Amino acid sequence: MTDRVVITGMGTVNSLGLTVAESWEKVTKGCSGVGPISLFNTDGWQVSVACEVKNFSPENYMPVKETRRSDRYEQLALAAAKEALDQAGLLEADIIRGRVGVFVSSSIGGLRTAQETITTLNNQGPRRISPFVIPMWMPNGAAGYIAITHDFRGPCFSVASACASGLDGIGVAWMMIKTGVVDVAITGGSDAIISEAGVAAFDRVGAMSHQNSLKIPKPFDKNRDGLVMGEGAGVLVLERESHAHGRGATILAELAGYAATADAYHITAPLEDGSQGAKAMLLALDIAGVKAEEVGYISAHGTATALNDLSETRAVKFALGDLAYHIPISSTKSMTGHMMGATGAVETIFCVMAIKEGIIPPTINYETPDPECDLDYVPNTARRKNIRVAMNNAFGFGGHNSVLVIKEFVDF
Repeated sequence: MTDRVVITGMGTVNSLGLTVAESWEKVTKGCSGVGPISLFNTDGWQVSVACEVKNFSPENYMPVKETRRSDRYEQLALAAAKEALDQAGLLEADIIRGRVGVFVSSSIGGLRTAQETITTLNNQGPRRISPFVIPMWMPNGAAGYIAITHDFRGPCFSVASACASGLDGIGVAWMMIKTGVVDVAITGGSDAIISEAGVAAFDRVGAMSHQNSLKIPKPFDKNRDGLVMGEGAGVLVLERESHAHGRGATILAELAGYAATADAYHITAPLEDGSQGAKAMLLALDIAGVKAEEVGYISAHGTATALNDLSETRAVKFALGDLAYHIPISSTKSMTGHMMGATGAVETIFCVMAIKEGIIPPTINYETPDPECDLDYVPNTARRKNIRVAMNNAFGFGGHNSVLVIKEFVDF
């Protein structure tokens, strides 16, 4: 298939806003989504802040009855999908439903449901748990709900690659279009694991910040001490270029390349020299037919953990050499928190907006330079720049390295 893969719709729900427009406005102004955790009582906890989605009402996106039968991560995904589909004008279009695939991923699935179910099981016995637990718990639930809601009958599944899940889901969707399996793909990621189990587990692995300030996380800063957990969803509509043109759709950008590698090193720690992350970047650029000097912006994984930020900095240098010092890099996780499997999808949306608007989002909370993390992280203030190519990195526990290359769409 020689058709290019294009993006025709985008939607997001996150701690900065309930739409792409609201989120983009906040992220370019350097606003933080961090606040005190309200979803459970943190008295006595070492972690008491997170990036929660605010003012979200699931009944605005689904029947009230279904809100009681779905996990929060599925509800966020449905909301983001609705915005993306509305922008793409897909629901009113004359399309073949069997040629539309849904590839919306989650790193964990319904963790809040899992926790509540186990509590009920222990306290009240097996007959008191909900009969809807399995569809609320399973990581493919968001994809399934979207397909059922909108009658999309093509392939429908999720990808599980920890914090790279959303970006890998987009990559799989890209491959499905490239190989002719589908004409249209609804893709992205969703996660909502701000719960006792989620926060405690990530804290015990040593990944969470203990500063409990509104000035965290601090990606690439010398005094970074860990991530801030976020929640949210990002969904994109991808299409074959000829299909998009055939129905008169507005094309937002081209998804030009995708690649992934494995560190094959450690289940939670990244490969220290960043070499496998670098190989994913180089392979994605090669597949996209893009030269390194054409890259105008890199959306970093940038979790604000000591190991990740250093490894990613080394990976960028390994891949790009001296060019690494001249390409702006930023971590929007400094504002949205780490939304786990959703983050790569939301950051892909920000890459598209950066290309369209000519604005690079900042890395906020950057105060003290780290001599080992010495690239241009666009500290604290957004920057205007004409961008034709953006690269988006997502790395996950298990040693997953995934990269997308997004290009300005030029109609030949």
